[in-house]
Amino acid sequence: MNTTTLTGASAPARPAGGRRWRIGGLLGIGVLVNYFDRINLSVAAPQIQQEFGLDASDLGLLFSGFFWTYALLQIPTGVVLDRFGVTRIGRIGAFLWGVASTLTALAGGLGGILAARAILGVAEAPGFPVSSKATGYWFPRRERAMATALFDAAAKFSNVIGVPLIALAVVHLGWRWGFGITAVLSFAYFVAFYLIYRDPSADPKLTREERDYIVNGGATPEGVSAESAVGMLGYLLRQKKVWGLTIGFAAYGYTFYLFLTWLPGYLVQTMHMSILKSAGYAAIPWMCATVADLIVGGWLIDHLIARGHDETRVRKGVLLGGMACGLAVFGATTTTDPTIAIVWISIALSGLAAAAPVGWSLPSLIAPKGGTGTVGGIMNFANNLMGGVAPIVTGYIVGSTNSFANAFLVAGIVLLIGMAAFTFLLGRIEAVPEPVRE
Repeated sequence: MNTTTLTGASAPARPAGGRRWRIGGLLGIGVLVNYFDRINLSVAAPQIQQEFGLDASDLGLLFSGFFWTYALLQIPTGVVLDRFGVTRIGRIGAFLWGVASTLTALAGGLGGILAARAILGVAEAPGFPVSSKATGYWFPRRERAMATALFDAAAKFSNVIGVPLIALAVVHLGWRWGFGITAVLSFAYFVAFYLIYRDPSADPKLTREERDYIVNGGATPEGVSAESAVGMLGYLLRQKKVWGLTIGFAAYGYTFYLFLTWLPGYLVQTMHMSILKSAGYAAIPWMCATVADLIVGGWLIDHLIARGHDETRVRKGVLLGGMACGLAVFGATTTTDPTIAIVWISIALSGLAAAAPVGWSLPSLIAPKGGTGTVGGIMNFANNLMGGVAPIVTGYIVGSTNSFANAFLVAGIVLLIGMAAFTFLLGRIEAVPEPVRE
């Protein structure tokens, strides 16, 4: 394979068509809505806690309820996605988001909310693997970072606009409306995805010129592997490169989900803010994270690779540098000043956000043909397993010590483990050889 074609110097000129970026925008909107469904509980938690008499440990259990089913279904979802495709699985998942949010709005207590959040985890399990696989189909390698950053940045930006929006609904209409609004948005996205998304080979609005540009630029080949689903899964689980990606991204997930679920509560409890004020403060680090995601994790990587820099060095440099910035979480343990705490948290989240698009671009870059969904499923299983662990561990630590300091210290230690995995196990960013059939 001619690597210069894939990395930029000899790549074909960009065509006039922009269908791929419309698809990228659609995927980004999907993740935005997807995360509205996730963050509404953290905003509504103070009201839910008061109404049902819950303690910090109960809240930690509620925060984690989504992640257990979501994480456990990642590998099966990846396998199913590789067999049945983005279009079909994406439609089913988007419809079920709305169903799960509706059930949450109607829940009558701790058990009902916990069950509804578990159902939401089932519904959203295909979300990120679908976006990762679709991006591999629709974008050449030279544009993969920015395309991935579009949907990954939406996860961060959801906290910028979603937290204040849901906070207004919760404060003025009650916590149930926070879930009702996201249910309506989820059903609206299902309609949009149903009408717009097709794989490149089946999209009548994709010009031949743009399709040639995508394919010749190193897009992931469409189609399924000749290997069986179980065989492909077993083969990938034996690859050191896959384990490096999985352990490293799990470390990212622990810290990311700690902030996603507990940041509003941290500001209310430790900084003594109201729900609305905490929503405004919480939006600041997420806004910084969104900008870092798009500029560093997206544009900068594509720009450097297009200028001829080594793809592995560029992607891993941003990956490790971003994780190192995440260690700024230690700084938040040293202050009770909300402004200083937000500065430290903004640095940490911005670093993690810059690293995240690299992580999400890797399944389509290292997987053999027909294995992108499975690699993404393995990676996201470990990532979201930490999404289940982090809220519970944080709730236990906060409940035992009445402080977030030790919870933030644990997150920093986990990040160091992840950096070691990316450094010593991942290796060069290149495709794992296809399984040899005997």
